Amino acid sequence: MSETIGAFTVDEIRQDFPYLTRRGRAGGPIAYFDASATSQKPSCVIDAVTDFYRHHNGAVHRGTHVLSDDSTQLYEDARATVARFIKARPDEVVWTKNATEALNIVAYAMTNGSAGDSTGHDVRFSLQAGDRVVISRAEHHSNLVPWQLACQRSGAELKWLDLDPEGRIDLDTLDVITPNTKVVAVTHASNVTGAITPIEPIIQAAHNVGALVVLDTCQSSAHLPIDVTTLGADFIALSSHKMCGPTGIGALWSRRDLLEAMPPVLTGGSTVASVTMDSTEFLPAPDCFEAGSQPVAQAVGWARALEYISTIGMDAIARREEELATLMLEGLSDIEGVKILGPTSTHDRLAVVAWTMDGVHPHDVGQFLDSRDVAVRVGHHCAIPLHQFFGERASTRATATVTTTRAEIDQLIDAVSATAGFFTGA
Repeated sequence: MSETIGAFTVDEIRQDFPYLTRRGRAGGPIAYFDASATSQKPSCVIDAVTDFYRHHNGAVHRGTHVLSDDSTQLYEDARATVARFIKARPDEVVWTKNATEALNIVAYAMTNGSAGDSTGHDVRFSLQAGDRVVISRAEHHSNLVPWQLACQRSGAELKWLDLDPEGRIDLDTLDVITPNTKVVAVTHASNVTGAITPIEPIIQAAHNVGALVVLDTCQSSAHLPIDVTTLGADFIALSSHKMCGPTGIGALWSRRDLLEAMPPVLTGGSTVASVTMDSTEFLPAPDCFEAGSQPVAQAVGWARALEYISTIGMDAIARREEELATLMLEGLSDIEGVKILGPTSTHDRLAVVAWTMDGVHPHDVGQFLDSRDVAVRVGHHCAIPLHQFFGERASTRATATVTTTRAEIDQLIDAVSATAGFFTGA
């Protein structure tokens, strides 16, 4: 019986991905389980980028010739596509080079203004001594380090939500969100455990004290429907290359009123309406945040990627990946010496599974799997504090996605089992 995702068979979807013609070290097709690091790209995305460079390449917003008009139209059409994907307005989407930059923009904006209404800066963007920033122990370094530095610059204190034994954010620690909290920045879904954050009570607690909520959706937006009109966050960070799109582009979403109040961080060409030797008048958002020449081809490719996965259907993708997560969790849990990091059920989790193996370093696991044409991620996954919580320094991680088949999961499980046997002699 054919495996399906919505109206499409998995075989039909796999035909769209040229990476599957590549052979691995053992001579077979590569079973790719590293989509949490970067996703593979369908031909339509590669073609969209190539077509832009062949026929439409020009500087956006800067010319009157036909190529400039083409590129500007495609660039803004792409912005509108990203906005539709998350149920937002186009003028609420700021292009960034990746989600890391999006998170840094917010963190720097919080310390880029002077305190107090009398300065003309919105007090929400004036982090200072006596204020608090709250993150969680589950964060990717990109949503941790920027806030450490913001607190060091401003004198604010950094606190964090702790985790329950499964590695989920522990809602019993919400009391760290105090009246002096200015920002609560958390992941929507862990890139290590796959655990989906129960964001509603966190957002409510933050908004009850007037704090802004920053949500890292790098993992969730590739696998779940995202609707900013119901999500409740004040900022979200997105990454193209996790979503079948090109590298080199991401986005920051925020409500229009917040973007208008937020001070620019990266400045220079493309951000200004007028400049004298003494002062600068900035363009309205989102343009005031998009300094320099922009990644137009990448924007076009990302838009095509979002159209592609939207055609498959995000709800259908989520249902399919829940099935695959069950197979991975059950298969890995049956292997002696394997310890799953995070939830062992598919309830409120993505098809992202990290594990350790008794007595075997994750790098050795990864190399052994690679010798069997299975591609996984090994290391700390830019989440050292989360690994420390589990008492580990590193792990092996596998992520199922739209191209993953049940046969590939069998291949993964068999390879992990063989790894255990090879290194332990069992």
